[in-house]
Amino acid sequence: MPEVLLEGRDLVKHYPVTRGILQRTVGWVRAVDGVSFKVEQGKTLAIVGESGAGKSTVAKALLLLERLTSGSILYHGEDLYKFSPARLKAEYRPKVSTVQQNPYSSMNPRMRIKDVVGESMFVNTKLPRKQVYDKVAELLSKVGLGSEALDRYPHEFSGGQRQRIVVARSLSMDPSLVVLDEPVSALDVSIRAQIMNLLKDLQVERNLSYIVIAHNLATVRYMSHSVMIMYLGQVVEIGETETLFENPLHPYTRALISASQLTLPEEGEDTTTKQIILTGEMPSPLNPPSGCRFHTRCAEASEQCSKEIPEMRTVGTQQVMCHHYK
Repeated sequence: MPEVLLEGRDLVKHYPVTRGILQRTVGWVRAVDGVSFKVEQGKTLAIVGESGAGKSTVAKALLLLERLTSGSILYHGEDLYKFSPARLKAEYRPKVSTVQQNPYSSMNPRMRIKDVVGESMFVNTKLPRKQVYDKVAELLSKVGLGSEALDRYPHEFSGGQRQRIVVARSLSMDPSLVVLDEPVSALDVSIRAQIMNLLKDLQVERNLSYIVIAHNLATVRYMSHSVMIMYLGQVVEIGETETLFENPLHPYTRALISASQLTLPEEGEDTTTKQIILTGEMPSPLNPPSGCRFHTRCAEASEQCSKEIPEMRTVGTQQVMCHHYK
């Protein structure tokens, strides 16, 4: 069984809402509310949900860009919040990197590629400049770019090439975990498969763990080993990828999968499959609904759903937070 690299336990992040000259707190935005998950070594966890679901807040907490309100993040079984600053710098920060959504804005346009990719090594190691540039050339070769790229600037590359450079930069400190924030959404459709295949090949070669934040369910299904569905700051379903796609239990999961499969039927094709279309907008995290947070948009909701918070139940290899799961 693969080792658990990273684990989130009951993560909570609330942002205060203040008003007036004295900045009096009048409420709390409940961005993340009791999220738990595990990331195994060499595996990919995808986090899926609408904008405002809390996906990016979870990612920022793992990257230590946000301090949690409560909960714990375990790295190799140890609570990160008990690490000293020196230990975080030495043992955690170099081992967690990120690939951002937009390759056009994630690089300094005035830096040569050899300095873009080598920047982390210059800051965090004492390697000689020549040794850093040799490693940069090796990383660029791994992602399909030649040594001629070293002295060029970001604007001289296409979008797909820039994303390859960003991937090379994310590997510069030999990480164990890479957070991929919509890694292919800004690219042309023809380039997306190339980048996804590159990421999968690097994962096998380096035994990397990935957390993929994505809206595109085709990307999620192709890249991930397990999927976590979030709605309004909570996990509503989590499970192995193929099992979850073949047998979604939560109404929200079924609606997301249905929306991703909407196509015009071919002549003679069975059209009895019900299409699920969600109505309304996601409620505000400042004042989430009582009971199940999804009940205001759920066609299967009952009176119980509006009053009682559903428990997270285990069904086979899946976990689902619903009173009436199927």
